[in-house]
This record gives sequence, C-alpha cells and structure tokens, in this order.
Amino acid sequence: MAASSDIPGRPGAVPPPFDEPVEPREPLAPSPDQRAPAPVSPTGGEAGHRSQQGAFLTTAQGTRLPDSDHSLKAGARGPVLLRDHHLREKITHFDHERIPERVVHARGAAAHGVFRAYGTASSVTKAAFLAEGAETPVFVRFSTVLGSRGSADTVRDTRGFATKFYTGEGTFDLVGNNIPVFFIQDAIKFPDVIHAGKPHPDREIPQAQSAHDTFWDFVSLHTEATFHTLWNMSDRGIPRSYRMMEGFGIHTFRLEAADGTTTLVKFHWKPKAGVHSLTWEEAQLISGADPDFHRRDLADAIEAGAFPEWEFGIQTFPDTPDQTFEGIDLLDPTKIVPEELAPVRPIGLMTLNANPVNYFAETEQVAFHPGHLVPGIDVSDDPLLAGRLFSYLDTQISRLGGPNFGQIPINRPHAEVNDMLRDGMHQTAVHDGVAPYRPNSLDAGCPFLAGAGDGGYVEVPQELPTSRKVREAPASFDDHTSQPRLFWLSLTPVEREHVIGAYTFELSKCYENTVKERALRVLARIDGELCAQVAAGLGLPVPHPDEPLGEPRPSAALSQIGRAWPVTGRVIGIVTDGSESRLDAVRAVRTAVLDGGMVPLIVAPTGGTLGAGDDALTVQRTFANARSVEFDALLLAGAPAPGADASGARDAKAGDGGGAVDPRVVLMVNEAYRHAKPIGGWADAGTVLEAAGCADGAAGIVTADSPGAASSVVDGVTRLLTEHRVWSRFED
Repeated sequence: MAASSDIPGRPGAVPPPFDEPVEPREPLAPSPDQRAPAPVSPTGGEAGHRSQQGAFLTTAQGTRLPDSDHSLKAGARGPVLLRDHHLREKITHFDHERIPERVVHARGAAAHGVFRAYGTASSVTKAAFLAEGAETPVFVRFSTVLGSRGSADTVRDTRGFATKFYTGEGTFDLVGNNIPVFFIQDAIKFPDVIHAGKPHPDREIPQAQSAHDTFWDFVSLHTEATFHTLWNMSDRGIPRSYRMMEGFGIHTFRLEAADGTTTLVKFHWKPKAGVHSLTWEEAQLISGADPDFHRRDLADAIEAGAFPEWEFGIQTFPDTPDQTFEGIDLLDPTKIVPEELAPVRPIGLMTLNANPVNYFAETEQVAFHPGHLVPGIDVSDDPLLAGRLFSYLDTQISRLGGPNFGQIPINRPHAEVNDMLRDGMHQTAVHDGVAPYRPNSLDAGCPFLAGAGDGGYVEVPQELPTSRKVREAPASFDDHTSQPRLFWLSLTPVEREHVIGAYTFELSKCYENTVKERALRVLARIDGELCAQVAAGLGLPVPHPDEPLGEPRPSAALSQIGRAWPVTGRVIGIVTDGSESRLDAVRAVRTAVLDGGMVPLIVAPTGGTLGAGDDALTVQRTFANARSVEFDALLLAGAPAPGADASGARDAKAGDGGGAVDPRVVLMVNEAYRHAKPIGGWADAGTVLEAAGCADGAAGIVTADSPGAASSVVDGVTRLLTEHRVWSRFED
C-alpha cells in the first residue's frame, strides 16, 4: 500500500497552480491509479490513440479556437449571430450529453483489473482463459438495482456484480449479483418485480427503497420471492463495501471439457477481504453524510494500492437428464445448493488494480450480456436465464443508440472480429471488401466458418425430452419456504436480530395493514420467532403457520460471522488535538497502521498539517467534516478539548459545545461504540470513552496509559478488525 500522506481522491494528476495556466502544453496523463480501455480498434485490432490530443482547444473537427467564453455578436452589446458555428456545436453537443439510464442497475461503480486462472477448472471446461497461468483483462461494474443514477450507495438493495472478461476467444460476461438467488423463477415476471420495487408511479417516491406498499404487496402475494427478500433483509442487503461483497452467477451454467464431457456449474466470487456489512443506522447516516460512499471506497482503495481481490470459484454437479442435485432443482434460480453439499472449488483470482479514466465512457457505457459466451461455457434451461439472454441485448440497443454498442472502447473485444455486421447507428469501423455475406467468392470466401478444432463456439448438443407446448413450471419450483428457513437457521443470533429489525422497519413504512398481515403470514412459514418479533414491532397479531416447518441442516457458509479475515484496506481514524506533545505517538501509530496494510486518516480540530518539516502530518479529516461511519476503527490520541468551531450555531453536531472534550469527538466515539467497532486509545483517552457512554470493560476497547504503548493499542485493534465487528459487546 502506498505510504502517502495525501487524502485519496485528488481530482487531477498533479496539483494545480494558483493562477490560471497560460502556457500551452499537451494534456496531462491520467492519474497513476487510472487506466483507460485497452487501445484496440472497433474490430479487435491494434489501435493507439488518446481521445484528447494537442495543446490547443479545437472544434470537434480539429479547428483551433481563440475564444470559448463569448458568443459571436454584432458588437459587444449587440445580438448573438446565428452564424456562430462554435456556439451551436458546443450547445448542441451539451444538449445531447445524456443517454437513458439503465432501468435497473443505474447506480454503478467500476474498475479495471486482471484475472489469473489457477488451472483447476481445466478438467471440466476447455475455456482457454481458465487454463493454468492464463491472465485475462477484466472490467467489473458494481451497482444497486432499484435506484436511479443519483440515488445513494448505502440503500438496502440487491447489488449487481458484473464482470467482463476480455479473453482471446471473445468476450465472456458473467452478469451476477451479491445474492445467489433471484426474486422470480421465470423472466416473464421481471417487469412485475421491478415495477413493484420502483418508486410509486404517482409520486415517484420512495427512491431506491423497498420499504413501501407496492414492493411488499408483490412479494407477499408472489411467494417465490421469499428467499431473495430474506437475503435482502439480512446484512447482505447493506454491504460495508463493494470490496467486501460476495458475487454469484445465480443461474446454473453448463461447462464442456476438451473431451466433450459436460458438467453443470454455479459461479461464485469470494472476496479475500471477507464478507462484511454495515449496520442499518450506519447505512442511514452514510446516505446523508456521503451518498457516494461505496463508489468512493472502491476508488480510494485502488488509488491507495489496497487492490481488492476475489477468488473465482465453482460448484459442480453431474449433468444428469433431470438437472437436479441432492433433490434441489438446478434450473430454479430461487434456490441455492449449500456449500456443505457441493463445496466451492477455487479456479482463479481477480484483482482490481485501476480506476476508470472517464465514468461516462466506461462505467456508464459498458454493456454486459449473459449471451456473451466463449467455447467451454454454455447456458442451461433456466427459464429466467432464457429471458435475460433476450433482454440484455435488447436494452443495450436502446440505451446506447443502436446495434454497434460493441464498438464503444470499453466494450470492444480483445479478440479478432470479422462479423459481417454492417452499417447502423454509430458505426465506427471502416469495413473493406465488397461481400459481407456468405457464401461469397468476391472476397475470396472470407470470412470462413470455424469448427470446434479452430476455436469455433459450438453449443453443447443436448437431448431434449418429448414434450408439449405449455405455460407451466415444474412441481419442484413450488417449494418457496424450505430454503428461506435454512437461511434463517444458519444465521447467528445477532444476524437474526438484524433481520427482525429490517423486516420491522420495512413493513412499518407500508400504509396498508393488509399488506403487512400478508407479509407476516409469509414469515410464519419461515420461523415462528421471526414472525412473532416482527408482528410485535408492527403491533399486529401473530399468524399461525399454515404448513409444518422443516428442520433443515444449517449451512455455516450463509453466515457472515465467525471467521477471521485480512485487514488490508480497512480505514482507521486517528483522532488527535494536534498538540506537539502527542505527535510522536501519532506518527508511530500512523506508520503501524500503514505497515498493517490499512489506511490511516488523521482527524484533527482543523485542516492543514501537524508539526513541521519532513515529519509534518497532513490532516485528512476535521472534527467538523468527519463522521464515525467512514472508519472501521478509531484510535484516540488523548482527549481533545473543544475546538474553536465547536458551536451548535456553526456545527449542529457540537450541540451546546459544553464539556471537557470536543462534543463532535464524543459523538464519533459513541457512534463507533454503538456500531460495534473496535476503539483504541492511550493517555487520557478514557475521558473520551466515559463522555461517550462506553461501558467500563466493554468488549473491543483497547487502551494504554502512556503514548509509548500506542503501538500495542494498534496491535489489539488490528486483531479485533479481523472479525470485522465486536458483536460480543452487546451479548446478553
């Protein structure tokens, strides 16, 4: 990790001068943490040009401009002339800058990276990018589902986890979520679930939330959504970071090996940093304090050199005619296969190591499609996947202005393209030849067909049963409760408390009691205690289950708690009053945090620097602009007295400004304590802990009497961070 005192997020590649530059120079290079799409041509060949060239401002056609501040007028006070071609070009382009946002997954963040295969999948697939030692460039987009582009990051929602592999055999897109099951079993119902989850059409509220009547009306009537809803009401619905979020391919796919044998498979992404979530109060506070929290966290981590990593894994199943495993229908996207029944086998490592150069050109215009496949990977008969194979292609044509969206730089394949597709909106390839058809002789027969031996994509030949045309689902799709109960029983007590709180909050936002009562009936089929606790919070009677409850064997893999994880990239707030007498300890602690692979942020009464000379420390947060929710742990270098701006008139967080300790520091520590975060301190830090209401001897608090022992405090806090939170602080 870069040992820099800079605050992550510098807007430009170099610090700007105070005065406006007037000496012409070439455009600045991107920041070191940024990488543009690979310079390939629209058809996969070599290309090498930057989007901006030259030191002088020009029109879109390259004509240099002497002025871009004044319209062409008939005299200084006269009317603007219609002949002002520069004004018309500039305004017209601006008027057309926006494109339709995605109907779902509109709010996103993305990064470039590399995927390195272990070779452990070679026995089940001939896909070249999964062969041992193969390295493949990737572009990953994370997103929320329901909200608009301008919504907050930390809403309770499903997250998208879409990965574009630029393989030598063509582009492979794995378009998944952070939840392994879906709301629906058949794609024909996708418009229904999204219409139900979106803001009410009459008022266009609430934004990016499921806590409203139409959503709960739908899922309480449409009980195949129960399992996904339960995942969403768990801590999985509010991840701490995209870096600490699992990903799932959701559907069952079919792999084909070099010898023609086939295997059914489910894809998994396992974060090396562990799976970790926000508390609900944190999520609400962050939505106001920093609506871009997840987007900023991902970009800052990459800029700081704390590159996020995920292991790519597969669960494999025999490709039997009934396509089931241990009684679980593999074609039902509302079901999982517990990892105890089918372990996840690691097959590669993905590292995200560069930020985009331009959000619109890359993150907004990237186009994923489950039908972008490579030899060795095929689809299954999952009815939801079948609809997605149509829908994704259709929506890209609408959003990106036509069928040539694949020629946008971020979407360009890194394999040779010779597709005979021609013309259309935004065609940027200049095709030669006279015969874009087959067969032909005028272009010497080119392009030629490729059989399997030449790397051609050949669908797996699959025996289809004798059948009749029906609008039905198999009987195995009818079980909507056994797996939700499995999930509930697999959670720890604190995770169950969070689920109860989430259901209670969401349903309390509904207006109609009928909707709440119907949702309680669904909960009664999952667990009696869950139903009773939510009913108590709503002030409604507890319904009795209308079917017997099963007793499935819990799956430890479904819980986020109970394991230890690396602390790389965790953000540590170091709170100090800036006094010279405390700086040596602060310097030592900051170095220890960096050496541990974490990100230290100095929090002081005002901005600027602490100390002088080469040992000066940059203040990265102040008592006025910091909030506990951006830190994974706090370290207190003593007890800072109230700052000069600790006045409720200027900063409401300061209240009446009374007390021996700055009230904003007290608030920060109190919040971190309530959110079960590790807290460390030395010298007179106990004064802050007492003022913040932290219980004597509470779990997860590490203190020392002298500044000389500050490094041991860091060691203690680091050990606590390996478990993410200190939930034992609130155990009965």
